[in-house]
Amino acid sequence: MDYDLFVIGGGSGGVRCARIAASHGAKVAIAEEQHWGGTCVNVGCVPKKLMVQAAEYAGWARDSHGFGWNTQPGKHDWAALMAAKDTEIRRLNGIYVKLLENAGVTWFFDRATFLDPHTLQVGDRTMTAERIVIAVGGHPSWPEIEGAEHGIVSDQAFSLPACPKRVTMVGGGYIGVEFAGIFHGLGAEVDLLYRQRSPLRGFDDDIREALVENLQEHGIRLHPSVLLHRLELMPDGSRRLHLTDGRQFDSDLVFFAVGRVPNTKELGLERAGVKLAANGAVAVNAQNVSSQPNIFAIGDVSNKMNLTPVAIAEGHHLADRLFGRTVRSWSMQAVPTAVFSMPPIGTCGLSEEQAAELGPVDVYLTRFLPMRHVITGRNQRTLMKLVVDQASQRVVGAHMMGDDAAEMMQAIGIAMTAGATKADFDRTIGIHPTSAEEWVTLRTRTRVAGVAAAAE
Repeated sequence: MDYDLFVIGGGSGGVRCARIAASHGAKVAIAEEQHWGGTCVNVGCVPKKLMVQAAEYAGWARDSHGFGWNTQPGKHDWAALMAAKDTEIRRLNGIYVKLLENAGVTWFFDRATFLDPHTLQVGDRTMTAERIVIAVGGHPSWPEIEGAEHGIVSDQAFSLPACPKRVTMVGGGYIGVEFAGIFHGLGAEVDLLYRQRSPLRGFDDDIREALVENLQEHGIRLHPSVLLHRLELMPDGSRRLHLTDGRQFDSDLVFFAVGRVPNTKELGLERAGVKLAANGAVAVNAQNVSSQPNIFAIGDVSNKMNLTPVAIAEGHHLADRLFGRTVRSWSMQAVPTAVFSMPPIGTCGLSEEQAAELGPVDVYLTRFLPMRHVITGRNQRTLMKLVVDQASQRVVGAHMMGDDAAEMMQAIGIAMTAGATKADFDRTIGIHPTSAEEWVTLRTRTRVAGVAAAAE
Protein backbone atom coordinates (compact mmCIF):
# COMPACT_ATOMS: atom_id res chain seq x y z
CA MET A 1 0.00 0.00 0.00
CA ASP A 2 1.13 3.59 -0.67
CA TYR A 3 -0.13 4.79 2.71
CA ASP A 4 -1.07 3.38 6.09
CA LEU A 5 -3.91 5.92 6.28
CA PHE A 6 -5.58 8.17 3.74
CA VAL A 7 -8.02 10.83 4.90
CA ILE A 8 -10.58 12.23 2.46
CA GLY A 9 -11.52 15.73 3.59
CA GLY A 10 -9.41 18.51 5.09
CA GLY A 11 -11.84 19.84 7.68
CA SER A 12 -11.08 20.04 11.38
CA GLY A 13 -11.84 16.36 12.03
CA GLY A 14 -9.92 15.04 9.04
CA VAL A 15 -6.85 17.18 9.69
CA ARG A 16 -6.77 16.17 13.36
CA CYS A 17 -7.05 12.49 12.44
CA ALA A 18 -4.23 12.76 9.89
CA ARG A 19 -1.93 14.70 12.21
CA ILE A 20 -2.35 12.38 15.19
CA ALA A 21 -1.94 9.24 13.06
CA ALA A 22 1.29 10.67 11.61
CA SER A 23 2.52 11.52 15.10
CA HIS A 24 2.18 7.82 15.95
CA GLY A 25 4.48 6.93 13.04
CA ALA A 26 1.91 6.10 10.37
CA LYS A 27 2.48 7.07 6.75
CA VAL A 28 -0.45 9.40 6.13
CA ALA A 29 -1.94 11.39 3.25
CA ILE A 30 -4.95 13.68 3.08
CA ALA A 31 -6.90 15.19 0.20
CA GLU A 32 -9.06 18.32 0.18
CA GLU A 33 -10.73 19.65 -2.95
CA GLN A 34 -12.11 23.00 -1.83
CA HIS A 35 -10.69 24.72 1.25
CA TRP A 36 -8.58 23.63 4.21
CA GLY A 37 -10.46 23.79 7.50
CA GLY A 38 -13.76 22.63 6.01
CA THR A 39 -17.14 24.18 6.68
CA CYS A 40 -16.31 25.51 10.14
CA VAL A 41 -13.35 27.66 9.13
CA ASN A 42 -14.59 28.81 5.74
CA VAL A 43 -18.40 28.94 5.63
CA GLY A 44 -19.45 28.06 9.15
CA CYS A 45 -18.53 28.66 12.78
CA VAL A 46 -15.58 31.04 12.37
CA PRO A 47 -16.92 33.60 9.87
CA LYS A 48 -20.38 33.35 11.45
CA LYS A 49 -19.01 34.19 14.91
CA LEU A 50 -17.14 37.17 13.47
CA MET A 51 -20.38 38.41 11.91
CA VAL A 52 -22.26 37.87 15.18
CA GLN A 53 -19.67 39.97 16.98
CA ALA A 54 -19.96 42.69 14.33
CA ALA A 55 -23.73 42.75 14.78
CA GLU A 56 -23.45 43.36 18.52
CA TYR A 57 -21.76 46.76 18.32
CA ALA A 58 -24.78 48.87 17.38
CA GLY A 59 -26.65 47.56 20.43
CA TRP A 60 -23.64 48.21 22.64
CA ALA A 61 -23.47 51.79 21.40
CA ARG A 62 -27.08 52.33 22.45
CA ASP A 63 -26.50 50.50 25.75
CA SER A 64 -23.66 52.86 26.63
CA HIS A 65 -26.11 55.76 27.07
CA GLY A 66 -27.34 54.28 30.34
CA PHE A 67 -23.79 54.53 31.68
CA GLY A 68 -23.34 58.17 30.74
CA TRP A 69 -21.78 57.84 27.31
CA ASN A 70 -23.18 59.63 24.27
CA THR A 71 -21.93 57.03 21.79
CA GLN A 72 -23.86 56.99 18.53
CA PRO A 73 -24.10 54.00 16.17
CA GLY A 74 -22.16 54.76 13.01
CA LYS A 75 -22.69 53.52 9.45
CA HIS A 76 -21.63 49.91 9.09
CA ASP A 77 -19.10 49.10 6.36
CA TRP A 78 -20.07 45.65 5.06
CA ALA A 79 -17.08 45.46 2.71
CA ALA A 80 -14.66 46.14 5.57
CA LEU A 81 -16.22 43.34 7.62
CA MET A 82 -16.00 40.90 4.71
CA ALA A 83 -12.35 41.85 4.09
CA ALA A 84 -11.45 41.31 7.76
CA LYS A 85 -13.30 37.99 7.75
CA ASP A 86 -11.50 36.84 4.59
CA THR A 87 -8.11 37.79 6.02
CA GLU A 88 -8.75 35.67 9.11
CA ILE A 89 -9.92 32.71 7.02
CA ARG A 90 -6.80 32.85 4.85
CA ARG A 91 -4.68 32.88 8.00
CA LEU A 92 -6.46 29.79 9.33
CA ASN A 93 -6.22 28.01 5.95
CA GLY A 94 -2.47 28.47 6.07
CA ILE A 95 -2.27 27.19 9.64
CA TYR A 96 -4.03 23.96 8.68
CA VAL A 97 -1.58 23.31 5.84
CA LYS A 98 1.40 24.13 8.09
CA LEU A 99 0.13 21.76 10.79
CA LEU A 100 -0.06 18.94 8.23
CA GLU A 101 3.40 19.65 6.87
CA ASN A 102 4.95 19.85 10.34
CA ALA A 103 3.38 16.48 11.18
CA GLY A 104 4.82 14.87 8.04
CA VAL A 105 1.45 14.34 6.34
CA THR A 106 1.41 14.31 2.53
CA TRP A 107 -1.40 16.57 1.31
CA PHE A 108 -3.21 16.85 -2.00
CA PHE A 109 -5.43 19.73 -3.07
CA ASP A 110 -7.60 17.46 -5.22
CA ARG A 111 -10.80 15.47 -5.17
CA ALA A 112 -10.46 11.88 -3.96
CA THR A 113 -12.91 9.11 -4.93
CA PHE A 114 -13.00 5.37 -4.33
CA LEU A 115 -12.09 2.81 -7.00
CA ASP A 116 -12.27 -0.10 -4.55
CA PRO A 117 -11.98 -0.51 -0.74
CA HIS A 118 -8.24 0.23 -0.80
CA THR A 119 -7.76 2.30 -3.96
CA LEU A 120 -8.44 5.98 -4.54
CA GLN A 121 -8.42 8.26 -7.54
CA VAL A 122 -6.88 11.53 -6.36
CA GLY A 123 -6.95 14.06 -9.18
CA ASP A 124 -5.10 12.32 -12.01
CA ARG A 125 -3.26 9.93 -9.67
CA THR A 126 -4.18 6.50 -8.35
CA MET A 127 -3.01 5.46 -4.91
CA THR A 128 -3.69 2.80 -2.30
CA ALA A 129 -4.11 2.86 1.46
CA GLU A 130 -4.48 0.21 4.14
CA ARG A 131 -7.09 2.31 5.94
CA ILE A 132 -9.23 5.18 4.67
CA VAL A 133 -11.14 7.80 6.64
CA ILE A 134 -14.08 9.65 5.11
CA ALA A 135 -14.27 13.14 6.61
CA VAL A 136 -15.97 15.15 3.87
CA GLY A 137 -18.63 16.85 6.01
CA GLY A 138 -21.98 18.04 4.70
CA HIS A 139 -23.61 20.86 2.76
CA PRO A 140 -26.75 23.00 3.08
CA SER A 141 -29.94 21.59 1.63
CA TRP A 142 -32.39 23.50 -0.55
CA PRO A 143 -36.17 23.40 -0.24
CA GLU A 144 -37.98 21.62 -3.03
CA ILE A 145 -40.08 24.55 -4.17
CA GLU A 146 -40.44 26.41 -7.46
CA GLY A 147 -37.95 29.28 -7.70
CA ALA A 148 -35.69 28.12 -4.87
CA GLU A 149 -32.69 29.15 -6.97
CA HIS A 150 -33.60 32.80 -6.33
CA GLY A 151 -32.70 32.36 -2.67
CA ILE A 152 -29.41 31.52 -0.99
CA VAL A 153 -28.12 28.99 1.56
CA SER A 154 -25.50 29.53 4.24
CA ASP A 155 -22.48 28.86 2.01
CA GLN A 156 -23.39 31.95 -0.04
CA ALA A 157 -24.10 34.19 2.94
CA PHE A 158 -20.40 34.86 3.55
CA SER A 159 -19.79 36.39 0.12
CA LEU A 160 -22.77 38.72 -0.26
CA PRO A 161 -21.68 42.01 -1.89
CA ALA A 162 -23.72 44.10 0.56
CA CYS A 163 -25.97 43.75 3.59
CA PRO A 164 -29.58 43.47 2.36
CA LYS A 165 -32.12 45.91 3.75
CA ARG A 166 -34.90 43.29 4.07
CA VAL A 167 -34.28 39.60 4.79
CA THR A 168 -36.64 36.64 4.88
CA MET A 169 -34.95 33.89 6.91
CA VAL A 170 -36.44 30.43 6.45
CA GLY A 171 -35.61 27.88 9.15
CA GLY A 172 -35.68 27.79 12.93
CA GLY A 173 -32.46 25.88 13.61
CA TYR A 174 -28.99 27.14 14.60
CA ILE A 175 -28.30 28.81 11.27
CA GLY A 176 -31.67 30.49 10.84
CA VAL A 177 -31.74 31.90 14.36
CA GLU A 178 -28.13 33.09 14.26
CA PHE A 179 -28.32 34.81 10.88
CA ALA A 180 -31.62 36.44 11.81
CA GLY A 181 -29.70 38.13 14.62
CA ILE A 182 -26.72 38.96 12.41
CA PHE A 183 -28.72 40.71 9.70
CA HIS A 184 -30.94 42.49 12.21
CA GLY A 185 -27.94 43.71 14.19
CA LEU A 186 -26.37 45.07 11.00
CA GLY A 187 -29.47 47.06 10.21
CA ALA A 188 -31.78 44.85 8.15
CA GLU A 189 -35.48 44.22 8.70
CA VAL A 190 -35.82 40.48 9.36
CA ASP A 191 -38.72 38.05 9.15
CA LEU A 192 -37.93 34.59 10.56
CA LEU A 193 -40.14 31.76 9.26
CA TYR A 194 -40.10 28.18 10.59
CA ARG A 195 -42.24 25.04 10.49
CA GLN A 196 -42.38 24.34 14.22
CA ARG A 197 -44.31 26.23 16.90
CA SER A 198 -41.03 27.74 18.13
CA PRO A 199 -37.39 27.75 16.94
CA LEU A 200 -34.63 25.29 17.89
CA ARG A 201 -36.44 21.98 17.76
CA GLY A 202 -34.84 19.52 20.19
CA PHE A 203 -33.71 22.19 22.65
CA ASP A 204 -35.17 22.59 26.12
CA ASP A 205 -38.69 24.05 25.94
CA ASP A 206 -37.96 26.86 28.42
CA ILE A 207 -35.05 27.97 26.26
CA ARG A 208 -37.19 27.86 23.12
CA GLU A 209 -39.90 29.98 24.70
CA ALA A 210 -37.39 32.49 26.06
CA LEU A 211 -35.78 32.74 22.63
CA VAL A 212 -39.11 33.68 21.08
CA GLU A 213 -39.55 36.45 23.64
CA ASN A 214 -36.06 37.81 23.14
CA LEU A 215 -36.10 37.72 19.35
CA GLN A 216 -39.36 39.65 19.35
CA GLU A 217 -37.95 42.10 21.89
CA HIS A 218 -35.06 42.76 19.50
CA GLY A 219 -37.51 43.51 16.70
CA ILE A 220 -37.21 40.31 14.64
CA ARG A 221 -40.63 39.32 13.28
CA LEU A 222 -41.46 35.65 13.91
CA HIS A 223 -43.75 33.46 11.81
CA PRO A 224 -44.23 29.91 13.17
CA SER A 225 -45.91 26.89 11.57
CA VAL A 226 -45.33 27.95 7.96
CA LEU A 227 -45.10 25.86 4.78
CA LEU A 228 -43.37 27.18 1.66
CA HIS A 229 -45.06 27.25 -1.74
CA ARG A 230 -42.80 29.09 -4.20
CA LEU A 231 -40.24 31.87 -4.51
CA GLU A 232 -40.69 34.56 -7.16
CA LEU A 233 -38.08 36.93 -8.58
CA MET A 234 -39.71 40.31 -9.04
CA PRO A 235 -38.99 42.77 -11.91
CA ASP A 236 -37.19 45.18 -9.54
CA GLY A 237 -34.84 42.39 -8.35
CA SER A 238 -36.58 41.80 -5.03
CA ARG A 239 -37.94 38.41 -3.96
CA ARG A 240 -41.48 37.40 -3.08
CA LEU A 241 -41.90 34.24 -1.03
CA HIS A 242 -45.32 32.61 -1.24
CA LEU A 243 -46.61 30.35 1.57
CA THR A 244 -49.17 27.59 1.18
CA ASP A 245 -51.69 29.61 3.22
CA GLY A 246 -51.57 32.47 0.74
CA ARG A 247 -49.31 34.83 2.70
CA GLN A 248 -46.49 36.59 0.88
CA PHE A 249 -43.19 38.05 2.06
CA ASP A 250 -41.32 40.63 -0.01
CA SER A 251 -37.62 41.15 0.68
CA ASP A 252 -34.22 41.74 -0.88
CA LEU A 253 -32.88 38.36 0.23
CA VAL A 254 -34.45 34.98 0.97
CA PHE A 255 -32.10 32.81 3.01
CA PHE A 256 -32.92 29.10 3.28
CA ALA A 257 -31.59 27.48 6.46
CA VAL A 258 -33.59 24.27 6.25
CA GLY A 259 -30.98 21.68 7.16
CA ARG A 260 -27.78 20.03 6.01
CA VAL A 261 -27.04 16.75 4.27
CA PRO A 262 -23.87 14.58 4.24
CA ASN A 263 -21.50 14.89 1.27
CA THR A 264 -21.72 11.25 0.22
CA LYS A 265 -22.64 11.63 -3.46
CA GLU A 266 -20.09 10.92 -6.20
CA LEU A 267 -17.47 9.56 -3.80
CA GLY A 268 -17.59 6.09 -5.38
CA LEU A 269 -18.78 4.57 -2.10
CA GLU A 270 -20.65 1.84 -3.99
CA ARG A 271 -17.36 0.71 -5.54
CA ALA A 272 -15.87 0.44 -2.06
CA GLY A 273 -18.86 -1.43 -0.64
CA VAL A 274 -19.61 1.33 1.88
CA LYS A 275 -23.25 1.37 2.95
CA LEU A 276 -25.26 4.47 3.65
CA ALA A 277 -27.86 5.07 6.34
CA ALA A 278 -31.40 6.11 5.44
CA ASN A 279 -30.47 9.78 5.86
CA GLY A 280 -27.65 9.53 3.31
CA ALA A 281 -24.86 9.49 5.88
CA VAL A 282 -22.13 6.86 5.99
CA ALA A 283 -23.42 4.14 8.30
CA VAL A 284 -20.91 3.58 11.11
CA ASN A 285 -20.80 1.81 14.45
CA ALA A 286 -19.77 3.33 17.78
CA GLN A 287 -16.11 3.13 16.73
CA ASN A 288 -16.78 4.99 13.46
CA VAL A 289 -16.24 1.85 11.38
CA SER A 290 -18.26 1.59 8.17
CA SER A 291 -19.57 -1.57 6.51
CA GLN A 292 -16.02 -2.04 5.20
CA PRO A 293 -13.71 -2.80 8.16
CA ASN A 294 -10.82 -0.72 6.76
CA ILE A 295 -12.98 2.34 5.98
CA PHE A 296 -14.10 4.82 8.63
CA ALA A 297 -16.23 7.97 8.76
CA ILE A 298 -16.03 10.89 11.19
CA GLY A 299 -17.77 14.20 11.58
CA ASP A 300 -20.85 15.45 9.77
CA VAL A 301 -20.65 12.83 7.00
CA SER A 302 -21.64 10.24 9.61
CA ASN A 303 -24.40 12.57 10.90
CA LYS A 304 -24.14 11.52 14.55
CA MET A 305 -23.54 14.84 16.31
CA ASN A 306 -22.77 17.60 13.85
CA LEU A 307 -20.41 19.78 15.86
CA THR A 308 -16.84 20.66 14.96
CA PRO A 309 -15.34 19.72 18.35
CA VAL A 310 -17.07 16.34 18.12
CA ALA A 311 -15.51 15.71 14.70
CA ILE A 312 -12.11 16.64 16.11
CA ALA A 313 -12.59 14.29 19.06
CA GLU A 314 -13.67 11.47 16.75
CA GLY A 315 -10.66 12.01 14.49
CA HIS A 316 -8.20 12.09 17.38
CA HIS A 317 -9.73 9.03 19.05
CA LEU A 318 -9.72 7.06 15.79
CA ALA A 319 -6.06 7.86 15.07
CA ASP A 320 -5.08 6.83 18.59
CA ARG A 321 -7.05 3.61 18.34
CA LEU A 322 -5.59 2.63 14.97
CA PHE A 323 -1.95 3.61 15.49
CA GLY A 324 -1.32 4.74 19.08
CA ARG A 325 -0.32 2.93 22.25
CA THR A 326 -2.79 4.84 24.41
CA VAL A 327 -6.23 6.04 23.44
CA ARG A 328 -7.52 9.40 24.61
CA SER A 329 -11.24 9.34 25.35
CA TRP A 330 -13.97 11.98 25.27
CA SER A 331 -17.32 12.12 27.01
CA MET A 332 -20.19 12.33 24.53
CA GLN A 333 -22.85 12.16 27.26
CA ALA A 334 -22.71 15.85 28.14
CA VAL A 335 -21.48 17.80 25.13
CA PRO A 336 -21.69 21.55 25.71
CA THR A 337 -22.77 23.63 22.74
CA ALA A 338 -23.89 27.14 21.95
CA VAL A 339 -26.24 29.03 19.67
CA PHE A 340 -24.97 32.55 18.96
CA SER A 341 -28.41 34.06 18.83
CA MET A 342 -29.71 37.33 20.30
CA PRO A 343 -28.98 36.76 23.17
CA PRO A 344 -26.71 33.68 23.03
CA ILE A 345 -27.68 30.24 24.28
CA GLY A 346 -25.50 27.67 26.02
CA THR A 347 -26.66 24.16 26.72
CA CYS A 348 -25.20 20.89 27.99
CA GLY A 349 -26.72 17.46 28.53
CA LEU A 350 -30.40 16.60 28.51
CA SER A 351 -33.37 18.90 28.15
CA GLU A 352 -36.03 18.68 30.84
CA GLU A 353 -38.25 16.80 28.40
CA GLN A 354 -35.54 14.25 27.54
CA ALA A 355 -34.55 13.71 31.16
CA ALA A 356 -38.16 13.31 32.32
CA GLU A 357 -38.63 10.43 29.90
CA LEU A 358 -35.89 8.52 31.75
CA GLY A 359 -37.23 9.11 35.26
CA PRO A 360 -38.14 11.78 37.80
CA VAL A 361 -36.07 14.97 37.75
CA ASP A 362 -35.84 18.10 39.87
CA VAL A 363 -35.88 21.33 37.90
CA TYR A 364 -34.24 24.53 39.14
CA LEU A 365 -34.98 27.64 37.09
CA THR A 366 -34.31 31.35 37.38
CA ARG A 367 -35.09 34.34 35.17
CA PHE A 368 -33.66 37.77 35.95
CA LEU A 369 -32.58 41.05 34.44
CA PRO A 370 -28.77 41.14 34.66
CA MET A 371 -27.06 44.09 36.30
CA ARG A 372 -25.88 45.57 33.00
CA HIS A 373 -29.37 45.79 31.59
CA VAL A 374 -30.83 47.27 34.75
CA ILE A 375 -28.75 50.28 33.69
CA THR A 376 -29.01 50.03 29.89
CA GLY A 377 -32.78 49.72 29.98
CA ARG A 378 -32.68 46.82 27.55
CA ASN A 379 -35.39 44.27 28.40
CA GLN A 380 -33.17 41.24 27.85
CA ARG A 381 -33.74 38.76 30.64
CA THR A 382 -31.34 35.91 31.38
CA LEU A 383 -32.63 32.36 31.90
CA MET A 384 -30.63 29.69 33.73
CA LYS A 385 -31.80 26.16 34.39
CA LEU A 386 -30.51 22.95 35.97
CA VAL A 387 -32.10 19.54 35.43
CA VAL A 388 -31.20 17.10 38.22
CA ASP A 389 -31.78 13.34 38.25
CA GLN A 390 -33.80 12.76 41.40
CA ALA A 391 -32.34 9.38 42.31
CA SER A 392 -28.62 10.20 42.00
CA GLN A 393 -28.88 14.00 42.32
CA ARG A 394 -26.48 14.29 39.38
CA VAL A 395 -26.91 17.35 37.19
CA VAL A 396 -27.93 15.88 33.83
CA GLY A 397 -28.87 19.09 32.03
CA ALA A 398 -27.85 22.75 32.13
CA HIS A 399 -29.36 25.45 29.94
CA MET A 400 -28.84 29.18 29.70
CA MET A 401 -29.89 32.12 27.57
CA GLY A 402 -28.16 35.41 28.23
CA ASP A 403 -24.88 37.30 28.00
CA ASP A 404 -21.79 35.03 28.10
CA ALA A 405 -23.90 31.85 28.03
CA ALA A 406 -21.45 30.04 25.75
CA GLU A 407 -18.43 30.99 27.87
CA MET A 408 -20.09 29.76 31.06
CA MET A 409 -21.36 26.52 29.54
CA GLN A 410 -17.85 25.28 28.79
CA ALA A 411 -17.07 25.20 32.52
CA ILE A 412 -20.46 23.66 33.33
CA GLY A 413 -19.62 20.92 30.81
CA ILE A 414 -16.50 20.05 32.81
CA ALA A 415 -18.53 19.72 36.00
CA MET A 416 -21.16 17.54 34.33
CA THR A 417 -18.55 15.34 32.66
CA ALA A 418 -16.99 14.83 36.10
CA GLY A 419 -20.39 13.70 37.44
CA ALA A 420 -21.15 16.73 39.61
CA THR A 421 -24.26 16.55 41.77
CA LYS A 422 -26.57 19.36 42.77
CA ALA A 423 -24.86 19.31 46.17
CA ASP A 424 -21.52 19.98 44.44
CA PHE A 425 -23.01 23.03 42.77
CA ASP A 426 -24.53 24.16 46.09
CA ARG A 427 -21.23 23.93 48.01
CA THR A 428 -19.30 25.95 45.41
CA ILE A 429 -18.68 29.59 46.31
CA GLY A 430 -19.98 32.03 43.71
CA ILE A 431 -18.23 35.02 42.15
CA HIS A 432 -20.08 38.20 43.04
CA PRO A 433 -21.47 40.18 41.34
CA THR A 434 -21.87 38.00 38.22
CA SER A 435 -24.64 36.17 36.44
CA ALA A 436 -22.51 33.03 36.74
CA GLU A 437 -23.02 32.89 40.51
CA GLU A 438 -26.64 31.96 39.89
CA TRP A 439 -25.45 28.45 38.94
CA VAL A 440 -24.42 27.88 42.56
CA THR A 441 -27.25 29.75 44.30
CA LEU A 442 -30.22 27.91 42.77
CA ARG A 443 -31.52 26.61 46.10
CA THR A 444 -35.29 26.36 45.60
CA ARG A 445 -36.66 23.62 43.38
CA THR A 446 -38.98 25.07 40.74
CA ARG A 447 -40.82 21.86 39.88
CA VAL A 448 -40.60 18.10 39.53
CA ALA A 449 -40.88 16.48 36.09
CA GLY A 450 -41.24 12.89 34.97
CA VAL A 451 -42.67 9.95 36.90
CA ALA A 452 -42.67 11.74 40.27
CA ALA A 453 -44.57 14.70 38.83
CA ALA A 454 -47.29 12.38 37.54
CA ALA A 455 -47.51 10.69 40.95
CA GLU A 456 -47.94 14.04 42.69
